[in-house]
Amino acid sequence: MNERETLAFERLLGVCRRLRGPDGCPWDREQTLESMTPYLTEEAVESGEAIGSGNDEHIAEELGDLAFLSIFCMELLAERGKLTLADSFERAADKLIRRHPHVYGDNATAGVGDGEAAYRQWQEIKRREKGGVGSLLGEQPKGLPALVAAYRIQEKASAVGFDWPTHEGALAKVREETDEIAASLQPDTTPEMAREVGDLLFAAVNLARHLGVDPERELRAALHRFRDRFQYIEQRLAEGGRTPSQASLEEMDALWDEAKRQPATAPARSTEPPAR
Repeated sequence: MNERETLAFERLLGVCRRLRGPDGCPWDREQTLESMTPYLTEEAVESGEAIGSGNDEHIAEELGDLAFLSIFCMELLAERGKLTLADSFERAADKLIRRHPHVYGDNATAGVGDGEAAYRQWQEIKRREKGGVGSLLGEQPKGLPALVAAYRIQEKASAVGFDWPTHEGALAKVREETDEIAASLQPDTTPEMAREVGDLLFAAVNLARHLGVDPERELRAALHRFRDRFQYIEQRLAEGGRTPSQASLEEMDALWDEAKRQPATAPARSTEPPAR
């Protein structure tokens, strides 16, 4: 690290320890690892949303918040045992070095010439570290969003060659799943129909992965566009003293098309202070 980075890290760590200290903040002193779990999750999600916004200032702010919470939790861990902040950092560095032998080894590892090969090697090393037992897919956090979980599990399967060679196969699978839904349609929802819809969503995530698209981020962006356009419909109807329930579908469709022609707006950023 350069001098500025070192000073910035030391300052952030100092703030963390001051807040936890006898003359610090009562709220911060009361926290435990368990109580901080929701805040870690929230900050991770907010960091992902910030990255999607493309606003570098916002991204830096949210990643800084996430870094602080990580350091704060490492301090909580150190306070209740023998594992220090240094232990956490050293373990992370050791793991990264072990899983990048093509970077840190004496000789570059044969066959690691691109990102896909490097990822495949990572997964193989990770499995060996666990004794070579269990599924290559591993365990996933129960609270992981389903789109993210689907993306990651497909990525791991792809690392060992279980994947379509190109996006064409993934696209064909989406069409196949759509046809299967059409074939299973009944007047009432059936378990088979529900299962086919799940398969279609999984196939859509797979196509997104092949196209290099983050399905979670793009679904959030689609939700934002839908909200903007529907609110445009509400606004236009309100100008005439009406609500959507008093308009025809054809009229709302026309206003929807109008909304699509309006300049796009960026996702609104909360003006509330960061959650503590």
